[in-house]
Amino acid sequence: MLILASKSKARQQILKNLGVKFKVVPSLVKEREGSSKTPKKTVQMNALLKARNVASRMKSGIVVACDTLVWQKGRVFGKPKNLKDAHEMLKRLSSKPHRLFTGIAVIDIKKKREIVDVEETGLVMEPLTDLEILRYFKKVTPLDKAGGFDIQGRGGSFVKHIDGCYFNVVGLPVHKLSSMLKKLGVTLFLFFVTFNLSGCGAEYNVATQREDMLIISTDQEVNMGNSLSRQVEKEYIVIQDPDSNKRLDAIGEKIAAVCDRKELIYRFRIIEDKKDAEIVNAVSLPGGYVYVFKKLLKVAKSDDELAAVLGHEVGHIVARHSVKRLQAIWGYNIVSLLSIGTQNTDFARGAQLAYMQLLTGYSQKDELLADKLGARYTKRAGYNPQGMVLFLRELKKLDKKEKSQPLSYFKTHPYISQRVRATKEEIGEHISFDDFINTI
Repeated sequence: MLILASKSKARQQILKNLGVKFKVVPSLVKEREGSSKTPKKTVQMNALLKARNVASRMKSGIVVACDTLVWQKGRVFGKPKNLKDAHEMLKRLSSKPHRLFTGIAVIDIKKKREIVDVEETGLVMEPLTDLEILRYFKKVTPLDKAGGFDIQGRGGSFVKHIDGCYFNVVGLPVHKLSSMLKKLGVTLFLFFVTFNLSGCGAEYNVATQREDMLIISTDQEVNMGNSLSRQVEKEYIVIQDPDSNKRLDAIGEKIAAVCDRKELIYRFRIIEDKKDAEIVNAVSLPGGYVYVFKKLLKVAKSDDELAAVLGHEVGHIVARHSVKRLQAIWGYNIVSLLSIGTQNTDFARGAQLAYMQLLTGYSQKDELLADKLGARYTKRAGYNPQGMVLFLRELKKLDKKEKSQPLSYFKTHPYISQRVRATKEEIGEHISFDDFINTI
């Protein structure tokens, strides 16, 4: 049995997302302040005291205890005493780079073996105004967090750069823990729960009109989207043109307001490939992210056409196509790791892999359903649903003039005639003979 000597919800969530079976037994010792000159020794000492306290009350098991503090130019920041302290702390930390130390102690009770180590991570944050901090505190309680903010939640938007282990900032450096357990002769995998499909959640999906078997919660999906969006915006140029973004947001907000999944915050962004500005494509990510390539905005000449494209991508999100695709390909544990939203190098590669899986497109069945939903949402939002048919015709003209790009609507979607037929079926328009011919 792995015993976590901590009440930290963030640490518990990391282990849960990893699929680790563990028991929580909080330590009863009071943390020592130590010296600001020796932050590493302080966190190691506190972690060991916590681990020993819990180990003394248990007969067997592997005890894991942690202690975290933030250090900036000779000053140590632990958990804030009150909101005023938290405000001053976060204001100061956001002004200059700082370092975060987590001491971790592991004790094998039966073998009476102890290992203590420390993980160090550097952070650079955006300078925060008083108003931004007040707004943040209205959404997040800072009193139980070292430094007064959570990187795995809303506080993650404040962080510009991380030098080191992301999990360390959350509170439990996973790689370090795994290495320490190996020294005791065990691996983290020993504590993994064998996933049982009977534990999945069957949920009725308005879009698919059936019960879908989902093993990923909405919160995990949002975190997956956050992780994947960082990968997208690293690989592509994010277009900041005010007029184009204003148009995209205005149409996107109307589509989101009438879709069948309103618990998400939908984000619409324009991107461009660094090597090929001619790509005509749009892609949706888990949790409400929709990315539209710059060239597509020129191809979609009217707001009706752009609304249909955004409706299509929102349709994928409503139907949870990306989540189900990643579930099927990777299984629970891998997707759970991604859902933590890590910036760790190994998991960044995982994010890139996941993104490429989504970029290659969904099944034809999923794409045609997204077309129908797109037409439905376009009409609900007050746009002409025939915009999708017009947009598809523009694509057809474009394909005759130019060679289709590797990442285009031609490569990642069904035949245009099939898509036109699906759209016409949804809006009740006459279907011609040409709509049944599977040619571009």
